Amino acid sequence: MDLTDFGAGAQYIAGRSDRGRGEPFQVVNPVDGSVVEQVTLASTGQVDEAVAAARAALPEWAGATPGARSEALTRLAAVLTGAADDLARVETAQTGKPIKLSTEFDVPGTIDNTAFFAGAARNLEGRAAGEYSGDHTSYVRREPIGVIGSISPWNYPLQMAAWKVLPAIAAGNTVVLKPAELTPLTSLMFARACTLAGIPDGVVNVVTGAGRTAGEHLVAHPDVAMVSFTGSTPVGRRVAELAAATVKRTHLELGGKAPFVVFDDADLDAAVHGAVAASLINSGQDCTAATRAYVQRPLYEAFVTGVAELYRAVRVGDPLNPRTDLGPLVSHTHRDRVAGFVERARAAGATVVTGGATGTEGHDGTDLTPGAYYLPTLITGAAQDSEVVQGEIFGPVLVVLPFDTDDEGLRLANDTPFGLAASAWTGNVHRSLRATRELAAGCVWVNDHIPIISEMPHGGYKSSGYGKDMSQYSMDEYTQVKHVMFDTTAVARKDWHRTVFGDR
Repeated sequence: MDLTDFGAGAQYIAGRSDRGRGEPFQVVNPVDGSVVEQVTLASTGQVDEAVAAARAALPEWAGATPGARSEALTRLAAVLTGAADDLARVETAQTGKPIKLSTEFDVPGTIDNTAFFAGAARNLEGRAAGEYSGDHTSYVRREPIGVIGSISPWNYPLQMAAWKVLPAIAAGNTVVLKPAELTPLTSLMFARACTLAGIPDGVVNVVTGAGRTAGEHLVAHPDVAMVSFTGSTPVGRRVAELAAATVKRTHLELGGKAPFVVFDDADLDAAVHGAVAASLINSGQDCTAATRAYVQRPLYEAFVTGVAELYRAVRVGDPLNPRTDLGPLVSHTHRDRVAGFVERARAAGATVVTGGATGTEGHDGTDLTPGAYYLPTLITGAAQDSEVVQGEIFGPVLVVLPFDTDDEGLRLANDTPFGLAASAWTGNVHRSLRATRELAAGCVWVNDHIPIISEMPHGGYKSSGYGKDMSQYSMDEYTQVKHVMFDTTAVARKDWHRTVFGDR
């Protein structure tokens, strides 16, 4: 099976590729607008077929031993390793992200996740069996939930597909994944890799379709027991509403507006370099990217100057060039949305220190004008309640604001509806402990911002959603807990019966 042969169709149901029966759709390379693949989107009937395939595969897969599921995931890691170059190339083609990011972050991160869940499959945790009542032995079973409907975003198509699929199938569930129609190709490759690894047909299915048709139909489907969604907060609310109608469990990883808090004793050089990397990763199209830098007054001017200098030195260009630092945004539509945030901030009186424009010529001489490029943009002078500070821009834009006291800095950092990630920069252990305690976010870094690891959970507070991806904690999302209780007395008439009938 050629993982990169998309001619058979953009649907993968019951171990077979199929053409969609909906509208035609072009997967476009945002570098120049060229067509990567012409696909046909899924009909609601194909969503039904995928759910039926997942439901049919459930008894065998749920009944497999943890060891058998672990061995299958170990084989999957090997298949993905063998396809690493193809996965990186296709990921860059459909998203525009630099090849060095695809090669050194997206693909190896996905393989590491797969290897982690191969181990996690054999470690379903529960309270030890015991006679907690004195007259009964109790123990806990962790059981799969059933068919999982998963919806993944366009910014990290391969990694997000893996984050959705791996813990679900490691726990014995089956999955129907709907990737973003803009970037479905590596999700299809991942599903095909599952088949090559010997994972039974129907355990992992992919339907490539529009959110308002295929996505909503999947969420509302009566045979889907749980929905896992990663995307924007407004769409997450819609997912929760639809899921509530059939009382589905939901797992929502939503938007972010991560603060980057720099105290006056921080290593300035480290903070400047960290801010540039954390704000520009994946062209800023990362829900944990640094978007709001709060810098204590003594370091503020030097921080702004340092970030601006590094922003101007960032190499924007062809993402297939291994020296390119920043590629295009995912589409011209999204590029224009990001530009709109900046222009409205400028009109409201904020200062665009550098950037604030589309790219024209790359570091390698590439003509950037056909692409969805936007230059690294640094903004100062915005009000805390302004759109550019409060809203999720999802682009290479960093807003820097000063603060005076520690109380003020932490208060401003928490002053948005979001709570996915944050970082604190300080050389003082007491400040760092206070910041990690008080910053309302699901992940808080100290003197760094953005690294993630398979062994630790990822998920948000507040409007950034709930539930965890990665780590052993994610297995809790995809299992249901059953209490089993055995009488140990062999006594027919129990003492507690008298509370219902009869006397002692």
